Amino acid sequence: MSTATPVADQAPLPQLHRRLTTARLPRWAPAATAVLAIALGCAIGAGAGLRSHLQWGLLSALLFVAISYGASAKVEGRRQARDQLATSLVWVAFILAVVPLVSLIVYTIQQGASVVNIDFLTHSMKGVYSSGPGGGLYHALLGTIQQVGLATAMAAPVGLLTAVYLVEYGRGRLAKVVTFFVDVMTGIPSIVAGLFILSLWILALGFQYSGFAGSLALAILMMPVVVRSTEEMLKLVPNELREASYALGVPKWKTILRIVIPTAIGGIATGVMLAVARITGETAPVLMLVFVSDSINSNPFVGPQMNLPIYIWQQYAQVNNSFGYARAWGAALVLIAFVMGLNLIARGIARWRSPKSGH
Repeated sequence: MSTATPVADQAPLPQLHRRLTTARLPRWAPAATAVLAIALGCAIGAGAGLRSHLQWGLLSALLFVAISYGASAKVEGRRQARDQLATSLVWVAFILAVVPLVSLIVYTIQQGASVVNIDFLTHSMKGVYSSGPGGGLYHALLGTIQQVGLATAMAAPVGLLTAVYLVEYGRGRLAKVVTFFVDVMTGIPSIVAGLFILSLWILALGFQYSGFAGSLALAILMMPVVVRSTEEMLKLVPNELREASYALGVPKWKTILRIVIPTAIGGIATGVMLAVARITGETAPVLMLVFVSDSINSNPFVGPQMNLPIYIWQQYAQVNNSFGYARAWGAALVLIAFVMGLNLIARGIARWRSPKSGH
């Protein structure tokens, strides 16, 4: 006896399957499109007589977006092509942001690598002619480390405590006023901070020009950055942790000290390091308050000091001086390495102190 087959089972499924299946570009299509766009952009730029490689790169970027959209619309349909268009624009924006940074680092290494050696890092400019060979940046590197260190010692605790107040206690008018002034201080130009310390610390109170005076201005610039970054990190701490601590009878100050801050310490350290990197390259307030010195001054509270940004400006300001240009590029390379080292330290601290899920 034969079993009757249901009508639904006899319906032709291959046609429905073909409608639901969408053709896709191969995985190597973006890379091939990028190579084709670069080749066409270089060919068009050379044929049109464009001498700037930047113009060639912009043509290649436009061709990459256009070819990606056209190929996706032809094979995958317009809906998928719009998604591909957005992806291509994101990639182009990423490349446009990275290329200047990479070019800057590569060019600085090319110009300054030949100068940076042990003698350059361990000698000052005392007794060295600016137009002649020799000399180093030890006095500038020492001044930068001391000035930035003093600024961090002043700004980091104040910024941390201010952020704790705004997140944990600030609910009234005072908190709004503090938030307003923190926002205002974030946009203050560095020269204004230098003028404030000059008028208050040196002219009004009678203290002398020194590395510490420059550190005061750097601390003013650093403080709002620390407050903002720490505030955001403290807000990310779950309220459940605070409530659990309160339920166990732990006072609020001890909850903040033992629970909240240790939980957010990775992000707080990252914010402090980024603020340090931000003030390391400041020139105007240091030039106004610290002055310059060609010799080593290990006491930041007495007498003028040198600073890496000022050292770079001083060496590069000498016209037609190849030795000064070389020293300036070498100092720029050391400064970039110093800032990159701070960022790597911040990332390491953040990864080390970040909460780890149990297994």
